[in-house]
Amino acid sequence: MTMTYYNLGNSGLRVSRMALGTMTFGTEWGWGADRETARAMFDTYVEAGGNFFDTADLYTGGTSETWLGEFVADRGLRDKAVIATKFTMNTEPGNPNAGGNGRKNIMRAVEASLRRLGTDYIDLYLLHVWDKLTPAEEVMRTLDDLVRAGKVRHVGLSDVPAWYAGRAQVIAELRGYEPVSALQLEYSLAERTIEHEFVPFGTRHGAGIMVWSPLASGLLSGKYRPTQAGNAGRLDGFRNTTHPGFQKFTERNWKIVTELEKVAAELGRSMPQVALNWVATQPGIASVILGATKLAQLQDNLGALDFSIPADLRERLDSVSRSPAPFPYSYFGSEIQARVTGGASTGDKPVGYAPPVLIEGEAVSVTSS
Repeated sequence: MTMTYYNLGNSGLRVSRMALGTMTFGTEWGWGADRETARAMFDTYVEAGGNFFDTADLYTGGTSETWLGEFVADRGLRDKAVIATKFTMNTEPGNPNAGGNGRKNIMRAVEASLRRLGTDYIDLYLLHVWDKLTPAEEVMRTLDDLVRAGKVRHVGLSDVPAWYAGRAQVIAELRGYEPVSALQLEYSLAERTIEHEFVPFGTRHGAGIMVWSPLASGLLSGKYRPTQAGNAGRLDGFRNTTHPGFQKFTERNWKIVTELEKVAAELGRSMPQVALNWVATQPGIASVILGATKLAQLQDNLGALDFSIPADLRERLDSVSRSPAPFPYSYFGSEIQARVTGGASTGDKPVGYAPPVLIEGEAVSVTSS
C-alpha cells in the first residue's frame, strides 16, 4: 500500500491513516500474539510506511508497552514513530488512587509508561475512559502540565461522553491549555453511534477520531456465523457476555455481515478490507487502529486503502448498517430543518470553498548536477 500522512486533528502531528494497535502484543490475557509474531507485525507495518502506534498501560499487564518500546528502539525509530498510550485503568486492587483520571494517578501512570516504553516523551497521551468523578478541569490542567514539562507532546480522550469532550476542549481553549487533538472511539459498520455527536464535534473543534474495533471485535471478518459449531475466534467466547463491548451477535449485525460479504465478493476484496475502507473514508476519521493477532491478518488489513468503494456499493453498506436517528437528532434532518430555512437551499460554505491540502511530488534538489 502507499502510505499517506495527515495532520491529527488541528495539531501539526502527521500520522498514517492506519495505526498499529498493540493490545494484542502479549498472551497474558489468554489470547494475542507471542513476541516473535508481534515483532513480525511491527516490522511489516513499518516497512509499509506506517508511523502511528497505539498502546495503553493496561494492555497485557504492561507487556504491550514494553515490547513496543523495545521494537522502536531496536530499529532506531523513536524520531519517526508516533507513540500513543493511555491511562485510567487500575492495576492495583484495593488502591483507588492507582486508577482513574485524577492528578495523582495521571502523574503515576505517565512515569510508569515512560519506563516501560523506554522513552522520555509520549507523542499522544490519552485518557482511556471517563471515570464519572474527576472534573475535566483537573484532567486538562494535569495534561497541560505534562506537555509543558516535555513528557507529552499532544493529548486526547478515549471513551468519554460527548459533553465531557466538549467541556474539556472549551477549558483548554479558555485557559490556554494544550487542546484535545484526538478522540479514540469505537466505530464500525456495526457501531455507528459516534456519528451523531463525536464526528461533528471532532470536525468542528479540531479533534481527529482514532477508530478502535473497526471490525467489530472480528465480527466483520467473516469468520463468525449465527449458528456455529466450534470456536472461530475470541468473540465466540463472549456469546453470553454482559460486557457491552462484545455483545455483537444480533439480528441487525448478521444482516450487516451478509451484505458486507456480498459487497466484498463484487469488489474482489476481503471482508475486512472493505469494512476497514468504509470506516477510514467516513467523515471525521483521522486514523484506524489495526488490531491483528496473526501476521496474515495484518498483511490483508494493510491493503484496505488500495481501492475505492463505488457509490452504489457504499450506499448498500450505509443502508444495511444505518439506524433510526434518536431524539433530538431526528430533528436535525431536512424534514425539520427546512422549516428553519423556509425551504431555501442554505449551507455554511459552497463546495470547493476550502480545498484540502495535499503535498505530493519529488523534493527539489539543492545540489548542482
